[in-house]
Amino acid sequence: MEIPLNPYSSIISRHRLARLVTSLILLVVIAGAVLPAAAQQPDAAPLAEGIFTGESTAVQFDISPPLRDIPPLLPTELPEAEREIPERASGLEGAYGAQDIDTAVQDQIGPGEIAAPLVSFDSLPNLSSVSPPDPVGDVGPNHYVAMSNLSFQIHSKTGTSLYGPALNNTLWAGFGGDCQTDNSGDPIVLYDQLSDRWLLSQFTASGPTYFVCIAISTTPDPTGPYYRYALSTGNNFPDYPKLAIWPDSVFVSTRDFANGATYVGMGIYAINRSQLMTGNPTPQVISFLVPPSYFVGDGLLPADLDGSSLPPPSSPGYFMGVMDNGGPYGAPQDALSLWKFNVNYGNPGASSFQLSTTIPVAPFDSIFPCTPGSRDCIPQPGTTNKIDILSYRQRLMHRLAYRNFGTHEALVTNHSVEATVGMAGVRWYELRSPNSSPVVFQQGTYAPGIIDGIHRWMGSIAMDREGNIGLGYSVSDGVSIFPGVRYTGRLAADPLGTLPQGE
Repeated sequence: MEIPLNPYSSIISRHRLARLVTSLILLVVIAGAVLPAAAQQPDAAPLAEGIFTGESTAVQFDISPPLRDIPPLLPTELPEAEREIPERASGLEGAYGAQDIDTAVQDQIGPGEIAAPLVSFDSLPNLSSVSPPDPVGDVGPNHYVAMSNLSFQIHSKTGTSLYGPALNNTLWAGFGGDCQTDNSGDPIVLYDQLSDRWLLSQFTASGPTYFVCIAISTTPDPTGPYYRYALSTGNNFPDYPKLAIWPDSVFVSTRDFANGATYVGMGIYAINRSQLMTGNPTPQVISFLVPPSYFVGDGLLPADLDGSSLPPPSSPGYFMGVMDNGGPYGAPQDALSLWKFNVNYGNPGASSFQLSTTIPVAPFDSIFPCTPGSRDCIPQPGTTNKIDILSYRQRLMHRLAYRNFGTHEALVTNHSVEATVGMAGVRWYELRSPNSSPVVFQQGTYAPGIIDGIHRWMGSIAMDREGNIGLGYSVSDGVSIFPGVRYTGRLAADPLGTLPQGE
């Protein structure tokens, strides 16, 4: 049956959008508006490419007892004053370019009536009193799993706590090595819909050998046993790891610092997904190093599969970066960089990781005016302490969500911007045809704060199977709006480049 998508008459579609956005709201999400932009001709020759660094496997593996039987680890001391986890600069930052005027701003909340959350509940506290907390989470058929620096908690979908809160390294209790003893954060949690399993990860920071630690549930129950892996990144500290699920691979991107100090580029990894999910002790890992450039900026985000329709056969994995001509890396234009990972597990040396396309976008400004050198720009009531804007990095926000609609493939993503002087907003994009003729189908900067004075930033975005989009994001102002989360969205038939379905 065809479902009507008229935003003013489709109650069914609104509730479908509400369900989409309820999943997103438990993470943290964003949005914006403008005309499609043409891309450079793809695949004529790579504009940049990664250096193949070899094939490897896990250096440590075991199967844990059921998590529910492992006593949750908690901080051994009461939290002290807030402890900051420093973000490593690349050392390649230069002078800012001219700051553009954003031409894609949506400065008002739309007239639609987006539904209220189906459920809302408190999750884990900041156990270790760290900044930033880096919250992340994912939802499955029966569970919601939340992680942050440096803890996690497992809930039923109605909000009942099933495990935790506990320190993240509880997941590696009894495993041995740095994964067990080094609780350093930057976690990711993903629900793998293809195998009905959970993936939870963290990195280590103590060195001199560094690891990405991955735990895969052996069943659909995230409180049960886990396959546990330690993947070595050698002497490269794997800062800001981002993970994604693809049919043949689990993709990982990291900002690599040699000996924990010198930035050397982006670490890019493909892990054989079927081996990982079935507990193979020696899963194949194919890796590349991408040298620093404005094409990379401060991070590349791997595409994460949504929906039951898989990418076409032989489709590459997609990674994306953002370029700001007003940022510190000398980018010549405001654009998205689209990378393709062609993985060949049968002949790893034949794999490739290449930048095939840069896609111009509507002008934006990522440089928010703070005290020089500060990352804390967003005011909150009752204190002079401010909150991280994270726009100053050329960095897209987790996730880069992929869907195959049959008639077309689509990717949606977002990043924080200065929508107008002193006001944060969320720039969002929908790209289509990533493997043939990539194009920005729609884009916008969601920034009603220009009217109501409320900052909106640091979002997460996804599409449902009907093409409706949900966007969640952080909110705050310096007067009466305490830090929180809101969401908005659009129905597939709404005017392009707009998020008109209320807030």
